[in-house]
Amino acid sequence: MPLILGTNSIKDTGYDVANSLRFDDGDSAYLERNFSTTQDSRRKFTFSAWVKRGNLTTSTNIWGSSEGSGEGYNSLKFENHKLQYLSGNTSNSGTQVNLETNRLFRDVSSWYHIVLAVDTSQGTDTNRIKLYVNNSQETSFNTSTYPSQDTDLLTSTTPQMTIGMRDLRGTNAQFWDGYMCEVVFIDNQQLTPTSFGEFDSDSPNVWKPIDVSGLTFGTGGYYLEFKQSGTSQNSSGLGADTSGNNQHFATSGLASTDQSTDTCTNNFATLNSLHNLSGTLSEGNLKYATSVGYGSYSNTATSTIGVSSGRWYAEFKCGGTSGSYPNGMVGVYYDQELFQNGKTNPAQSDDEGWGYAENGNIYNNSSTGTGTTYTNGDIIGVFLDCEGDKVYFYKNGSIVNSGGTSIDAGKTYFFFIADTSGSGSTTFEANFGSPTFSISSTNADGNGYGSFEYEPVISSVNYYSLNTKNLAEFG
Repeated sequence: MPLILGTNSIKDTGYDVANSLRFDDGDSAYLERNFSTTQDSRRKFTFSAWVKRGNLTTSTNIWGSSEGSGEGYNSLKFENHKLQYLSGNTSNSGTQVNLETNRLFRDVSSWYHIVLAVDTSQGTDTNRIKLYVNNSQETSFNTSTYPSQDTDLLTSTTPQMTIGMRDLRGTNAQFWDGYMCEVVFIDNQQLTPTSFGEFDSDSPNVWKPIDVSGLTFGTGGYYLEFKQSGTSQNSSGLGADTSGNNQHFATSGLASTDQSTDTCTNNFATLNSLHNLSGTLSEGNLKYATSVGYGSYSNTATSTIGVSSGRWYAEFKCGGTSGSYPNGMVGVYYDQELFQNGKTNPAQSDDEGWGYAENGNIYNNSSTGTGTTYTNGDIIGVFLDCEGDKVYFYKNGSIVNSGGTSIDAGKTYFFFIADTSGSGSTTFEANFGSPTFSISSTNADGNGYGSFEYEPVISSVNYYSLNTKNLAEFG
């Protein structure tokens, strides 16, 4: 069974979310719209989104609104891993709302459903602002400042709204890093999470999305499904509004490759930033770059999902490298205590890992064979066979270790990327089925999931992308 799964369902839910949008804070990526139509209400609204965290920075903004270059603002974000909603007007009354949870949200393997429900006309202050995560209302706050009754929290009748960034007095900051899908804004209604999700009938502890297309969005409402891949502010763009209101958002720092199939109904593996000893993760925790001089294997990133059964496929695109061989390595390992106990050699000097290095060597504690060297731009395919207990390495679609290399039976395996040189650096982009890089030929797995440069098949045997729907069947 897999060790780490998303909080969403791992089986067919009946309602599928096709796409998400991947934000990289290093690209200062965000969506923005300046509204020309007057909101139905500045005191009553609901924001809902499914989010999956990437780089765990101090401040990362999910949604916000402002007066453009003015003083009023709203900000829904993770602040020091706590969920926080801020609203204020710095030129007048200062902070009007400050709700910050005691609970921390540091899971980079799961999707969270966040709902902010506002109605400042309510007589009880705690009813004016409600925060929910996966249908559970947050009631334990580190800071709890509620607005006065009938406060206008949308400080303009025609506000500027942003997804993935906080705009305060015209200054862009606190960029989101990770994924978002099913982004909904409801004008003039304070709704509960049951308008956007439900518990799975077969798994009553699993919260999953429902079809929201029939909701009344209101004049200023919108629904962003990220179905399109263009970068223009229209119905063909990444920020296209499908509510019927045509409130399309402009993009900044986003490209067609940021459209992802990693969603709250099919959660794909990424690289685990909580297990990253050194180096830098970006592009939704799928790109890993190391720096010179950290030492042998102190730079290792591993997949968020581990498997003990089934057949699995992943691709790794080699980026820029420097220093002496062997430098970068990709492969699989099974030691769950690799990082907890400070062990930093998953293959080259550890018999619990199998890796294919840039110098062409295949390692399991020591070199077990010589393959073909690889370098910048090459794509390495790793086929993990937990049924036949073998791992196969491919370079640009051609096998490197003919017949495969035997691995230990009955273990739970993770994919990994490592920098093996103490004086070099390397970059890899991992593709577990939702690539960050452009590919010339799209190959899905046998279930139709994932997008790979090369076909995930060996001798007519299918291998599968590492996502929760495939795990429900094969994991």
